[in-house]
Amino acid sequence: MLKKSIILCTALALLLSGCEGTSKNVLQSNKKTTASANKNVKKTPANKKAVEKKNVEAEVPKPFTPLILPNTSSLSTKAIFWSWLYSSRDNAALLSKYKGYGFGDTSKKVIYLTFDEGYENGYTSSILDTLKANDVHATFFVTKPYVTGSFKGVPDSQLLKRMCKEGHIIGNHSVHHKSMPKFTNESAFDAEITGVQQAVDSIPGCKMSKYFRPPEGTFSELSLYYTQKLGYRSIFFALAHEDYNPDKQPDPEAAKKMLLKNTRNGMICLLHALSKTNANILDSLIKEWKSRGYEFKTLNDLPN
Repeated sequence: MLKKSIILCTALALLLSGCEGTSKNVLQSNKKTTASANKNVKKTPANKKAVEKKNVEAEVPKPFTPLILPNTSSLSTKAIFWSWLYSSRDNAALLSKYKGYGFGDTSKKVIYLTFDEGYENGYTSSILDTLKANDVHATFFVTKPYVTGSFKGVPDSQLLKRMCKEGHIIGNHSVHHKSMPKFTNESAFDAEITGVQQAVDSIPGCKMSKYFRPPEGTFSELSLYYTQKLGYRSIFFALAHEDYNPDKQPDPEAAKKMLLKNTRNGMICLLHALSKTNANILDSLIKEWKSRGYEFKTLNDLPN
């Protein structure tokens, strides 16, 4: 009787052991199948596009509460010309008070790449190709003549649509590209900014982001105040070069050397999209920046 009991217990133990092993195998198999399925889902083009679209849509300017003064008579109207060499330091108090930026996060090796677009000169498409190939997003500051203009029969609005589609930011560069301190009347000042915003927003698939680059790099305390009152940040720059004259373009190698020599953490870099030199050196410039450990952020990543 005892012998039969021992045999029965042994058989039962083996049976339970076999069930446990089978359960583990099934569970492991299910995990592999699920992981494989998830892996396949991640690789599908539709899912990849959805993720990319979500990422682009998540990048929006950080909101801020504008400073509203009951009286602006005490604000200076004196025009100050911007210099990328020293203006961020010399005008730090004004910039901080009125949401002005020459730099972003200086504690990290980051670059904020921006382009000014007064008019199209045939190079923006090439610049967009280069940015896409290097997975870099930038900000394009446009004037109203650029928004409503064309190049060789092709409306500039087609380029603006592409900028938006590929995740770039469209910023404001004024209607007439005049020194903003000259517009002491608030209504006239506002019209220079809202006129461009309305033109961009009227293009299907496009929306103006509230970043303003003062033309000619000039500003005053009053112009900074008016700008932030409209909900815009004033975006200056910490690096630029003489690339704005299409008839007097800098030597590509010399320009690239100068830009690399003066690269600093957190800099907002200004390049003009009408420049043949910029179009030619942009790819190698981005690759060299990356090889030196820099990464690219957009203005939406600026610290408050």
